[in-house]
Amino acid sequence: MTHALVIGGGIAGPVTAMALRRAGIEATVHEAHPTGADHLGAFLVLFANGLAALRAVGADEPVLACSFAADTVEFLGPTGARLGARPLTGAGDDGLSPRTLQRAALYRALRDEAVRRGVRVAYGKRLVDATTGPDGVVAYFADGTRAEGDVLIGADGIHSRTRTLLDPAAPPPRHTGQLTVCGRTRDAGHAVPDRTYRMVYGQRAFFGCTSAPDGSTYWFANIPAPEQPRPALAAISPAGWRERVLAAFAGDHTPVTELVAATGDAVVGVNAYDIPTLPVWHSDRTVLVGDAVHATAPNAAQGASMAIEDGVVLARCLRDLPGPAEAFAAYERLRRERVERVVALSAAMAGRVAAPPEQPRTPATSDGADDWLTSYRVEWDARVS
Repeated sequence: MTHALVIGGGIAGPVTAMALRRAGIEATVHEAHPTGADHLGAFLVLFANGLAALRAVGADEPVLACSFAADTVEFLGPTGARLGARPLTGAGDDGLSPRTLQRAALYRALRDEAVRRGVRVAYGKRLVDATTGPDGVVAYFADGTRAEGDVLIGADGIHSRTRTLLDPAAPPPRHTGQLTVCGRTRDAGHAVPDRTYRMVYGQRAFFGCTSAPDGSTYWFANIPAPEQPRPALAAISPAGWRERVLAAFAGDHTPVTELVAATGDAVVGVNAYDIPTLPVWHSDRTVLVGDAVHATAPNAAQGASMAIEDGVVLARCLRDLPGPAEAFAAYERLRRERVERVVALSAAMAGRVAAPPEQPRTPATSDGADDWLTSYRVEWDARVS
């Protein structure tokens, strides 16, 4: 195999392309947006397992350079009382701790590093159709162009066109019953203690925040709410999102309301979805990675890390096995159980967004119960059989 068509230039796409190139396989990333899918205000966390997967292909340094660390998580109840604190680190001896960064910064870092390594990124290429034959696959784009390759890799997110082409009967993403709102403020009066994530269990919603070394405080709120149509979401202004968060925490006695009120226009909100299980992951020439195949609710903060793991594991399989069909089958075997377990974990967390548990937990606490999640490492040099 000599060339892969990667659909989607967010997180999974560039990582997969870099891993393929390291495995000796050329790849072109086809991004639907004209300049990339950057989203002002939203941020994410990479845990040790995601960072280690980047390190396996030598792509961790650009991400470390534009992110900051947090290694403690503290919990507050709806009265503002401190419920406790735990270390927030990944298991293992490689010194990796969770890193926070803007989603746009991660997109840029991964794309720039991919391009630096010789990966071609084609913009304005929205996939509309694909055909396969004994010798390869042809992708057709909305601008009237086409591209040919040996395989098609769908890294095009939760509303994946590749997924529907692969399996028209694929179940749609499931709304988790919540909206996720992310914001950022430079108001120094509401900074969180250094290297700390503060998690707040409100009476009706869940909130988390952390402060960067430059004084910016990043926050998110998971608010129980029905699914909103896309036009309705797009019509909500930053002030409208702030009002929704303030209403969800009205009556609580926590730092949430003052922090949200101090936030300007760097606020975005989205429906939260997941894909608990997908019957079809691949055909002989097409395969799915990241949110296209196993979107997870944001509560476990593992979506980006799972997508990165996918890309590196898939590249190993294509490197070591004789053909795409064998490689895709091995990739599914290596990934399905793990990612579906993560989706289930995050869904369970989404179901208790407002109820303080007796023992507050995160998906990366250090008591050993979650080592299966954060201690996972992709062994790049190990051969897939």
